[in-house]
Amino acid sequence: MATGTDIRTYFNGQWHDADAMIIRAADHGAWLGSGVFDGARAVNGMVPDLEAHCARINRSAEALMLTPTVSTGDMVDMVREGLKAYPEDAAIYIRPMYWGINGDVTAIVPQPEETGFAICLERIPMAPDTATVTLGKTRFRRPTLESSVVNAKAGCLYPNNARMLSEVRARGFNNALVTDAMGNVAESATANVFMVRDGVVFTPIPNGTFLAGITRARHISNMKAEGIEVVETVLSFADFEAADEVFLSGNMQKVTAVSGFEDVSYQQGPLTKRVREMYWDWAASA
Repeated sequence: MATGTDIRTYFNGQWHDADAMIIRAADHGAWLGSGVFDGARAVNGMVPDLEAHCARINRSAEALMLTPTVSTGDMVDMVREGLKAYPEDAAIYIRPMYWGINGDVTAIVPQPEETGFAICLERIPMAPDTATVTLGKTRFRRPTLESSVVNAKAGCLYPNNARMLSEVRARGFNNALVTDAMGNVAESATANVFMVRDGVVFTPIPNGTFLAGITRARHISNMKAEGIEVVETVLSFADFEAADEVFLSGNMQKVTAVSGFEDVSYQQGPLTKRVREMYWDWAASA
């Protein structure tokens, strides 16, 4: 079952008005997990950072030893063509994907001569600005580069995210605040994380265990341009317990306020609201 509705699929050189069948049982990506994707958003006629998302999936493909076959510019053009079928005010999730087709003699290493490619567009509404989530601790952690492909937005990483979410949901929380292998906070199970204390914004410093997102970078740039102090540093659970505000940053919803972490409650504070406003002001101007 798809997450969204009103799905369109680009595959084999053309757009299909459906959730098209794109992968075969013997494709490397189907049985050995060599699949990467990226996510962008179209909202009210705006497609923020589309080029950056299309460029990143090509880097993700290379990290998984796949050969990217579509240039960033061509991918952007394909997406914009596909979006013409939707009303301008529709909220669309944009997901380009690559996967391996053939394996080597061991079947394990994807081969460079052929790579599957598709783009999926689906209508997924934006959450209201008033939406909040709660965070809980999880025993599952972010891996290191030596143990997983954390330098790619790879589908094979997401079963670990699912374990995190299932564990904390069983305890009544919406999402998980996740540490790296060293026990320092990395991000949530679904998005990057920021905290505010005494008017200063803090976020975990990228250390190779989590994907420092495109939207995260955009928020940091917007805040610094407005004179807000942003500190990328090592953070612990105790830091979050002492925070005034906490919010998540991801492509799907851009900014999501956090109302609590375990037994600690937060306000949906002024900086969280301002970061959201700055993001959409930037998107409209871009």
